Amino acid sequence: MRGGVKGIAMRNLMWVGVLLVVLGVAGLIMQYVTVTEKRTVAEIGPLELKTEQQRNIPIPTIAGIVAVLAGIVIIVTSRRPA
Repeated sequence: MRGGVKGIAMRNLMWVGVLLVVLGVAGLIMQYVTVTEKRTVAEIGPLELKTEQQRNIPIPTIAGIVAVLAGIVIIVTSRRPA
């Protein structure tokens, strides 16, 4: 058994780092996320008036950079031998 429990934990930590890098790169590529809200404006008996509103939520560039850097640091430290 190579590494035991600590090896498994470090491998899982490496995957967290990979996920952070992927999400950080996606955040840098995509400038914003579009969210559609559906709301009921009025209800008159059996009739309902509904509206859809699209909002763009910006993703700060610094958040993408920090996620990529944090992911790289986690990957490097999880690959180091104990």
